[in-house]
Amino acid sequence: MPHLDESIARLGGAVKRYGRLTALDGADLQLQRGELLALLGPNGAGKTTAIALLLGLIRADAGTVELFGQDPQRIEARRRIGVMLQNAELPPTLRVGELLRLTASYYPRPRSLMETAELAGVVDLLKRPYAKLSGGQQRRVQFALALCGRPELLFLDEPTVGMDIEARQKLWAAIRQLLAEGCSVLLTTHYLEEAEALADRVCVMTHGRIIHEGTVDQLRARVALKRIRCLSTLPIDTVRGWREVSEARHEGERLHVTTADAEIVVRRLLDSDANLRELEVQRAGLAEAFTELTRDADDASASDQREAA
Repeated sequence: MPHLDESIARLGGAVKRYGRLTALDGADLQLQRGELLALLGPNGAGKTTAIALLLGLIRADAGTVELFGQDPQRIEARRRIGVMLQNAELPPTLRVGELLRLTASYYPRPRSLMETAELAGVVDLLKRPYAKLSGGQQRRVQFALALCGRPELLFLDEPTVGMDIEARQKLWAAIRQLLAEGCSVLLTTHYLEEAEALADRVCVMTHGRIIHEGTVDQLRARVALKRIRCLSTLPIDTVRGWREVSEARHEGERLHVTTADAEIVVRRLLDSDANLRELEVQRAGLAEAFTELTRDADDASASDQREAA
């Protein structure tokens, strides 16, 4: 379980601008020891900028940035982390085993080569040149490089992009093992099921701000959407026209409806279609909650801009 009184990475009112673009706008973020925090948000939300600040790759224009209570650029802090970014430039001619040995040599207490290879699932790749690997295989090697130093804190920026389902499941299992060993993880991902499967806590970002922070269940509960599935002969445009319906679509023969007023919509479906069958109502998943939250934030931002104009 996370130690909620011990923050090991922190942004306090962090601001980062690139010319007229504000990438981070007073962001507050804390990662506690022993937890996996998933940082979610659409492209351009500020996730990568937040990670770059915590890694010491860039400096904030205002606010506080701490890594283990220190300046992120201090070597004492950097030796305690592992990093897997979206883009990695690695020597293409080196074999995977050579890359792992080289990277492990930078750390005071690295894992053995075979321990790292087994945990990351790259034992079969050790003798192969990095440049000869597929994109998914390269991502597995990058994960191995991130964990080989036995880090206390692991930064994973979109780690499973390019991986097939089996490789993704194996990486999830490795992450769970690292968490069980006491490692903390800051994860960014576009796969909401990944956050749902792994995260102790999620932060949702948009327009450089944190707009929600809490557990996955708290995020779901904040948006009272439900999903209705059924077999119906009603035209899809008819259902989409109902005021209570947020979304309606067909998946195969089934009608899928998303709504905050499930009781009203169910009654309308039953009244409108005497042949309605196989009716199911479920609480919305993380994807719907995330979409609704960011849509509300976008609407509020647009309103603010109109008022400022």
